[in-house]
This record gives sequence, C-alpha cells and structure tokens, in this order.
Amino acid sequence: MPPCDSSAFSLPDELHYLNASFMSPLPRVVQEAGRRGLGRESVPTDLGAEDFFDDSDRVRAAFAALIGADDASRVALVPAVSYGAALVARNTELEPGQTVVVAGGQFPSHVYPWRALAGRSRGEVLTVDPPRAAPPAAGRRSSAGAWSGRILEAIDERTALVALPHAHWSDGTLFDLVAVGERAREVGAALVVDGTQTVGAHPFDVEAIRPDAVLCSGYKWLLGPYGSGVAWLGPRFDAARPLEESWMGREGSEDFAGLVAYRDEYRADASRLDAGGHASFILTPMLAAALELLLEWGIDVVAERCAGLTARIAEGAAALGCSVEEDAGRCVNIVGLGLPPSWDGGRLQDRLASARIHVSRRGEALRVSPHVYNDAGDVEALLGVLEAEEATA
Repeated sequence: MPPCDSSAFSLPDELHYLNASFMSPLPRVVQEAGRRGLGRESVPTDLGAEDFFDDSDRVRAAFAALIGADDASRVALVPAVSYGAALVARNTELEPGQTVVVAGGQFPSHVYPWRALAGRSRGEVLTVDPPRAAPPAAGRRSSAGAWSGRILEAIDERTALVALPHAHWSDGTLFDLVAVGERAREVGAALVVDGTQTVGAHPFDVEAIRPDAVLCSGYKWLLGPYGSGVAWLGPRFDAARPLEESWMGREGSEDFAGLVAYRDEYRADASRLDAGGHASFILTPMLAAALELLLEWGIDVVAERCAGLTARIAEGAAALGCSVEEDAGRCVNIVGLGLPPSWDGGRLQDRLASARIHVSRRGEALRVSPHVYNDAGDVEALLGVLEAEEATA
C-alpha cells in the first residue's frame, strides 16, 4: 500500500476524517493558491487579460488528463453538476414519449434537470431501482451487476438519454458504464455521467466508457473548493449553445480593447459553455492546483491507497454483521455499510462523534470514504466503535 500523505493536508492528528465523499479537506497547496488569489484581488494592479484565461486552461488540461481524454478543449468550467446537467438538458431534444433513464436514489443534481426536461417535452424519467426489495442480509452481497443489468434492460428505442453516476453516492455501488454506453449507442441515446464520487480517486477511462458528457463537482475527490466544477462534452455537443451569453464565450474575448466591437460568434471549443464568472482569481487557481496535485500523485496511487483502506473496513464491518457490497461491485474509495436492524443508529452516531470519527449516513447506508490522509489507525478506530455497538445491541 502506498504511504499515507497526511502531511499534504491540515487535519488535526486526533481527527478521524473518513468523509471525503461529503467534502474533501483542502490540501495545503490548494489553500495557498486561494491565498495568492486573495492577494491578487486585494491589489489588482498586476492583473492582465491573460489572467482571465490562463488558470481556466490549466483546469481544462488537468481534468482532461485525469479522465484520459486527449482534447482539453472539450472541458468547460461550471460551478456545479446541476449547471452542467442543465447545459446538457438545454441541448437535448426529447420527443413526446421518449425516456431518460436514471438510477434509483441518485444525487438530485443529476435528476432534477431531467425531470424538468421531460416535463417540458412530455417525456418520462424512468427510474431503475436496485434489485432488492428487502433489507439485505448481513455479510457480503453482490448486487452491483444485477443493478447494471436492470438498467441495460430499461434502455430501449424510446430512450433519448441515460443519466447515471459512475458510482452511487450513498454507498459506492459501481455501474457498468462500458456496457451501458454500448447499449445507449445502439439506440442512439446520450450517456451523461456524474463522475463526482469517483473521478480523482477511482480510475475513469473516457475512451473505454465513451460517454457524451462527464460532469464533476470540484470539492470532493477533485480536492478543490466548493463552487467549482468541470464538464467534459463529447462530439454530440459540438454545436451546443451556452446557458448564458457571457462575454468570455465570444470569439476575440481576449482583446479587452475590442470588447464593445460586439461579436455574435461563439468560441469554437467548449469554453463557450463556461459559466459566467468562471475565471475566479480565487476558486479557479485553487481547482487547478488540486487537479495538478492529483496528477502528481497519480490516480493509480490514490486508488490503491483508498482500496486498501475500504477493503479493511468492508472486511471488519461484514464480520460484525453489517451488509457490505463485494469489493468488485463498488468504487475503491467508498464503502457503504448496511447496519444490522438491532443496532441503535442514534447511539452509534453519538459514539462516532465522541471518538471524533466523521462519516455520513446516506439512505440505508453508513457511508465511509477515506482518502490518502487516512491510515490504518483511522480504520481501526471506526471498527472499534462498530464492535462496541455490536456488543451492546
């Protein structure tokens, strides 16, 4: 297992922060990038036209590299997944009776835009729930493949768009996006992926999956600040129109002296789709620094570190009676623990808080999401609390 790199962060030694899926602590280099941005805005005399573009281009290049894309010009800067999804929805035609396929319980930012699209077009959002009607039994379970199978069955000639996460936000269940992408292409549907809970910690190969769009918030596994995000748009959206009529999305916008020689032509690449104000001198260099740090570490190294930690958590929790997805059926950075019915959820939360262990309750699962700043001590602290609850129940 690669060594822990907690020195890159500012977390207190006594804190067991196993909650990167909620929000990543900012690495020190990202904090410093933000402080430099504050300084630049405090005395803005040295800011030039290039400063409105250079950090954005760093983000484009780094994010494209993270997902294995060979064209950084396909990356747009957005403040959130909801913005990216609204952008895709604006540029998607849905005929009456056509469907948008989503997974049950996926994050609302990747649901509401499709409900609005279907409502405008007299279409339908088709929700595919996991294939289990009763609470799962204790120990290991293998349900991810069956869930992906149900999604594949739901995609048919009526399907216009498939909107899925790479991994479910509540428990890390992985979806077979390669197979889903193949099926979507067979029927001519778009595949729009929310990569927020995987990209940056779990390998993501845009060439293998061949999605039409990948949307990511920046403040979780990308290690960036809240209010930042990215959207990679494939060839299906080469003619997409932006949500906003931003001056920076127009041809020639680098020429500040000529900005009032108004031009109707949009920039040719995905930068025409950037959200207005995306060139923040604070948030954008912070996100750029975060993405570059991940590239420096290497996603395979981050993934190996996270996989070792979540595998131990899964093993220990299953032995105590929790329901846990098989390692192959979930992303390497998240493990969802289905708690035994006899356990007292409130008492468990109190015990976790007393031990300064931070995790999240999402749906039926206790979601645990370690990162490179965690080590075996954090894992054993969590398992110790779970063992105490099991002994009391």
